[in-house]
Amino acid sequence: MLDLKQIRENPDFVQDRLSRRSGDYAIAALLQLDQQQRDLQTTRTNLQAQGNTTAKRIKEKIQSGVDPKGPEIEQIKTEGTAIKAELAKLDPQEKAIKAEIETILLSLPNLPSNQTPIGANETENLEVARWGDDLKPQWENPRPHWEIGESLGILEFKRAVKVAQSRFVNLIGAGAALERALISFMLDRQTAAGYLEVMPPMLINSTSLTSTGQLPKFAEESFRCAEDDLWLTPTAEVPLTNLYRDEVLDSNELPIYHCAYTPCFRREAGSYGKDTRGLIRLHQFNKVEMVKLVHPDTSEAELETMLGNATAILEALELPYRVLELCTGDLGFSASRCFDVEVWMPSANTYREISSCSNCTDFQARRGSIRFKTQGQKGTDFVHTLNGSGLAVGRTMAALLENYQQPDGTVKIPAALQPYFGRESISQPSPGQ
Repeated sequence: MLDLKQIRENPDFVQDRLSRRSGDYAIAALLQLDQQQRDLQTTRTNLQAQGNTTAKRIKEKIQSGVDPKGPEIEQIKTEGTAIKAELAKLDPQEKAIKAEIETILLSLPNLPSNQTPIGANETENLEVARWGDDLKPQWENPRPHWEIGESLGILEFKRAVKVAQSRFVNLIGAGAALERALISFMLDRQTAAGYLEVMPPMLINSTSLTSTGQLPKFAEESFRCAEDDLWLTPTAEVPLTNLYRDEVLDSNELPIYHCAYTPCFRREAGSYGKDTRGLIRLHQFNKVEMVKLVHPDTSEAELETMLGNATAILEALELPYRVLELCTGDLGFSASRCFDVEVWMPSANTYREISSCSNCTDFQARRGSIRFKTQGQKGTDFVHTLNGSGLAVGRTMAALLENYQQPDGTVKIPAALQPYFGRESISQPSPGQ
């Protein structure tokens, strides 16, 4: 959530930053409502002062000997009653205006960092790094991962449709083992990098989703439990960040690093016709997530470190990748600055997103009231929150299958993953397939 005080005091700056994003985010109506609210507060203060004066007059009159039940006192009481009636009228007006202000504030995205490149859409994202070009397979007509997986009997899509619907998958035999190995490998790497592992709830409430920015804007992207105020988590960013909602931390507790493996659930609304085959765009997928709560002075440096934690996984698995810095027109709702990591997919002859690392500055902390206090200083400040995939597990499996496929139909397993998987390759369909 943006700071209303900042909007009020620097409207041109805020409007300029918002105009760099895709979409129309005018703040004129918000400023008008804010002025109305402040006018009502002034009116309330004046009426309360009049009410206090009336009470004081009654006391003074009685002390001077005026009959408490006489007409003079009754007249003053009538004036006081009228003031109370006016004050009562202000309550619903103020509540309505506050609700409108909150609705608008919840709809406004974070302000892009001054370091975020200006651009209209994803075509203007900037490539800032590339690794592993020499590792790219040179085979002609490499097979897509879903064909490889189905031929090895480790990916099964048709029966998943019978059990659920399209865009789900059954991982069979070595496929299930490979997914489990990747999860353990990623968690071990991230905990070794300093993240404390958490296994959070996978059902989360509306307040949690609102705090991190998924609600109200992206309600159509999430699966909701109809009879409860609970949603299937779209990313572990939500429960990890909300662990500290409505808390005041000691500055000595910062930075806080957490990682978690969770299944993630997304409707993929608006993605009709995109990546309808394979593991890239499923309704349910596994992911290892990184979340940081840090001091505002260090958040940019923490973003660089988090990006390195994500790319280290790909380098250990010897998977070629590139890093893009997202322009303002492609920036996520809660992010002020963001880097996407894209892994090489031979069958498509292109890179595909496998991690997104974002600095959300104080945007989520304001929505969730996550503050810190420095010893010896007055008041509190909002923490800065960061999140990033470390990594999307299904997409990592897809990249492994495609980059490590062999002419004889087998798939090699990267050396770093072999201790987790227990085999050097996948070569035979799983039993019973």
